[in-house]
Amino acid sequence: MTQPDYIVVGAGSAGCVLANRLSEDPSVSVLLVEAGGKDLSPNIKIPAAFANQFKTKLDWEYYTEPEPHVDGRELYIPRGKSLGGSSSMNAMLYVRGRPLDYGLWEAAGAEGWGWEDVLPYFMRSERNCRGASEFHGEDGELVVSEQRSPRPVGKRLLAASEAAGIPYVRDYNGPEQDGCSMFQVNQRNGRRWSAADAFLRPVLDRPNLAVASGRQVLGVQVEGGRATGIRVRGGFGRQQTIPAGREVILAAGAIGSPQLLLLSGIGPADDLRAVGVPVLCDLPGVGRNLQDHPFYSVIYEVSDQDTLYRADSPKNMAEWAVRRTGPLTSSVAEVVAFVRTRAGLPAADIQFHMGAAYYEDHGQEEFDGHAIVIAPVLVSPQARGQVWLRSSKPSDKPRIVTNAMAEPEDVESLVAAMSLAREIASQGPLAEITLREMKPGPGVTTREDIEADIRRRLMLIYHPVGTCRMGSGEGAVVDSELRVRGVEGLRVVDASVMPVIPGGNTNAPTTMVADKASDLIRGRAPASREAVAG
Repeated sequence: MTQPDYIVVGAGSAGCVLANRLSEDPSVSVLLVEAGGKDLSPNIKIPAAFANQFKTKLDWEYYTEPEPHVDGRELYIPRGKSLGGSSSMNAMLYVRGRPLDYGLWEAAGAEGWGWEDVLPYFMRSERNCRGASEFHGEDGELVVSEQRSPRPVGKRLLAASEAAGIPYVRDYNGPEQDGCSMFQVNQRNGRRWSAADAFLRPVLDRPNLAVASGRQVLGVQVEGGRATGIRVRGGFGRQQTIPAGREVILAAGAIGSPQLLLLSGIGPADDLRAVGVPVLCDLPGVGRNLQDHPFYSVIYEVSDQDTLYRADSPKNMAEWAVRRTGPLTSSVAEVVAFVRTRAGLPAADIQFHMGAAYYEDHGQEEFDGHAIVIAPVLVSPQARGQVWLRSSKPSDKPRIVTNAMAEPEDVESLVAAMSLAREIASQGPLAEITLREMKPGPGVTTREDIEADIRRRLMLIYHPVGTCRMGSGEGAVVDSELRVRGVEGLRVVDASVMPVIPGGNTNAPTTMVADKASDLIRGRAPASREAVAG
């Protein structure tokens, strides 16, 4: 493939979808470029082992600058570095968000991205084990399953949530999100089903699709105001320029895509000059509008002996290898609850991730015993952060700040969520097995103590979005067709284009963005719910 028509940068969730959909047309050629390697590690394939990838060669391993509102700590942001990207590293939780979220996208100038516009794309990609319905598809590539071997304590977590006033909802991806339920997961027969499994691997034999892994992209080649290709570094440090016949499409994620734009001279002029990058296009919004979901853990030691403690024992490893069942099929967070912490909110501000595990410091901190975690996640944060260059060197990781806990409304939601987590734990179904509260501990009781503990232990839950915002106005980086403003032949298609972070896990929305983008790029009519439902 001497000169591909389309170059897609990044083989993560969005890139794998684009490679599949664009190469459906045999008259065009597609090159997918990925900095990471193959997705062959057992820690990718075994669902419960996802955190074992953190801080390894499979992880970009980003950190924020010292965050001013969480005791000056540098917050860790893992990002997948292999085929499948972060869909090869995440907890496989299938969550779409609320209709409200996509209404906010439209309000930000993203015309054609409202709920009725995006729902057909969620449905088109989905192969839901529950079958087709008004809200779900069954013929797509992305397998959506019930959990294979959930821990028995999940029933107690659900019962305790209901006893605390959180109603049960069977389908949190349906018309009503609020309530508690078991997570549906992107797994097939007890094994991770990543974007590479779903969209890329089945089409690798297409003659018009090429995949180049282990190639770090250094920037976009721009000539005469048009993107004409990419600059890459491959084996032995050699650099080359690969031309694109039609378009360059950045799908490197909410950190990688703005970094590549900035390295290419596309971004806020003053920021570029500060690190010695020549300004090709003064685009003030690049890297701004960063959003992520902050969370923290409330942990209890329990008498229940059937948790994820020692899930990687030889017995459990053998069970997974032979039957694809047992604790290693767990997504760790098995139970979900969407709640509103106060009256008057238009949607849930908190999403609880609950499971039969001790989960603190991104799984790096261990406990020699059985535990459960009830982790409140702030899904509608008001704080906004930024990604910007540390230097003009592509090998230098960018600077990042989220400003987590900067906004009083965010603080109030998380403080209220701490109390609700304790209320759930105090209900009979859990109180019967609870031995002690480990985190934050019985000494944390006052409003001031709770807030201080949150600032001391708060983490990010791996959902960065928004840094190449779609829409209108001065801060918009791409238009509603995801074309970069001021540069022809260049688009961004990934979570960075989301104007407002969805109210839930962001992998499914990223897949949807790429699926819809493929129709925009190919000039096809938008998908409709009726056509997808058949």
